[in-house]
Amino acid sequence: MGYCTRWTICSDDGRKDGEKTITVPKPRQKYDEADRKKIEKGFKAKTLLVCGIGPDEYNRVSACESAKEILDCLKTAHEGTEQVKESKIDMLTSRYENFKMQEGETIHEMFTKFSSITNELRSLGEPISMTKQVRKVLRILPKTWESKVDAITEAKDLKVLTMDALIGNLKTHEMNRNYDLSNKESKKDK
Repeated sequence: MGYCTRWTICSDDGRKDGEKTITVPKPRQKYDEADRKKIEKGFKAKTLLVCGIGPDEYNRVSACESAKEILDCLKTAHEGTEQVKESKIDMLTSRYENFKMQEGETIHEMFTKFSSITNELRSLGEPISMTKQVRKVLRILPKTWESKVDAITEAKDLKVLTMDALIGNLKTHEMNRNYDLSNKESKKDK
């Protein structure tokens, strides 16, 4: 990996319409301190990337000569082309919009699925604001949660309510509901 000098070759009559640029490696003897630092930084970046990937990814990038090539190769492998990325975003947005908490599902199970969708969207460059996520979670809860949703909506400022605080509140309510149900059942048995 050497730093290069660019040469321009013009057509026979001196016009630049047939211009081509070729890259000729700079001889090592002509490297200055800046060239050496660039090479060293490139080598460190490449080493860090290669050390941080598994064998499957290594096979993908082993022919890459620079850290930039490795990053581009990994990005295409994991995100796909721009067209694939847009399709993923469309699919995930649709899943987000149609997401509902299933009957019998726990808050933890629902939130795990919900987080998966929002995290994937964020990783593809389409983050959803915390306020929108909080409002979405409150909308997707089953009818049996309506009184709790009303209580949270009235008592909390949804613009500053974090997802962790909301989920913690909902889990506490879920535990209390389950405890109350088990107490009622044990009283019936007696």
